[in-house]
Amino acid sequence: MANETRKELHDKGLSVRRAVLGDKYVDAAMNSMTDFNRPLQELVNEYCWGAVWGREGLSRKERSMINLAMLTALGRMPEVETHVRGALNNGMTPAQIMEVLLQTAIYCGVPAAVDSFRAAGKVLAEHGK
Repeated sequence: MANETRKELHDKGLSVRRAVLGDKYVDAAMNSMTDFNRPLQELVNEYCWGAVWGREGLSRKERSMINLAMLTALGRMPEVETHVRGALNNGMTPAQIMEVLLQTAIYCGVPAAVDSFRAAGKVLAEHGK
C-alpha cells in the first residue's frame, strides 16, 4: 500500500468492490454521489476496498466471514444483507454463512444473530438458496 497512489488504490478498490458486491450495487452507490457524500465514497473505495480488501493476507471468503460477524455484532442489518450477497460472490455457501451467524449468537448475543439470520435469509431467498 505504501507505494500505491490514491488513484491506484481507488482503481483497485473499485475493482474489488465490483467483484464482491456486484456492478448493480456499486453503480447505484456511484450514481448517488453528491458533493456531500463524495468524500465518503472516495474513502470507501480507496481504503476499505483498495487498501484493506485489496491486501493478500486473507482471502475474500475469509474477509466476508469476518465482516458478517462484525456487522452482526454492530447490529448493521442493511450492511449484513449487502455482505451476505458479497459472501455468496466470494464463494461462501449458505451453510458457511449459517455457521458464522451461529458463532455470533454465542459471542455477540442471540438477538443480534436472530436479526442477521433474518437479513441473510432474505438475501438467500432472493438468490434461490
